[in-house]
Amino acid sequence: MVTDEELIQSYKQGNMGAFEAFVHRYHSSLLGFLLRTVKDPTKAEDFTQETFIRLMKQVKRDEVPKQIKPWMYRVALNLCRDYWRSSRYRSERYDLESIPDLTDTNSSVVEIYEKLEDRKQIIAALEQLSEDQRHIIILRFYQELKLQEIAEALEMPLSTVKTNLYKGLKMLKSLLSKGKEGAIYEGKF
Repeated sequence: MVTDEELIQSYKQGNMGAFEAFVHRYHSSLLGFLLRTVKDPTKAEDFTQETFIRLMKQVKRDEVPKQIKPWMYRVALNLCRDYWRSSRYRSERYDLESIPDLTDTNSSVVEIYEKLEDRKQIIAALEQLSEDQRHIIILRFYQELKLQEIAEALEMPLSTVKTNLYKGLKMLKSLLSKGKEGAIYEGKF
């Protein structure tokens, strides 16, 4: 398999197909991260495209990042942060229902409903974590980044990433177990 660095070097030498292959490799995972982060499919797609455009500009300036994957997530997250600081964001409202539902067509109606309910509980629990904990958990378990890559993407020490991951998972477990106990009490399970 061709490495990220080889694809970028090939693009740097004028091979547009190499950059297209690189985009194909990371588009869906980066878009997924941004969907979970901004909860708006249009913004997520815009930020995904902007991230790849910024990578192209870096390569053209001969400033290829040493660790490309963490660099892309850092750029994407910074685009989100810039957006959240903007006055436009403050005037818009988002809710958890705007996240597209991914359903398995082979599942029964009951299974789909249970998956949807579990997904809503996880999303609601993630929203209660600190921003750093939420980003670390999403990058680790949804984007499958290594802890060192997360540290580079979020520009924080590895020990801080580990601490936030541990505390975030502990809090998430607590929140989800409380949610299930409440659902059992209400007769939902």
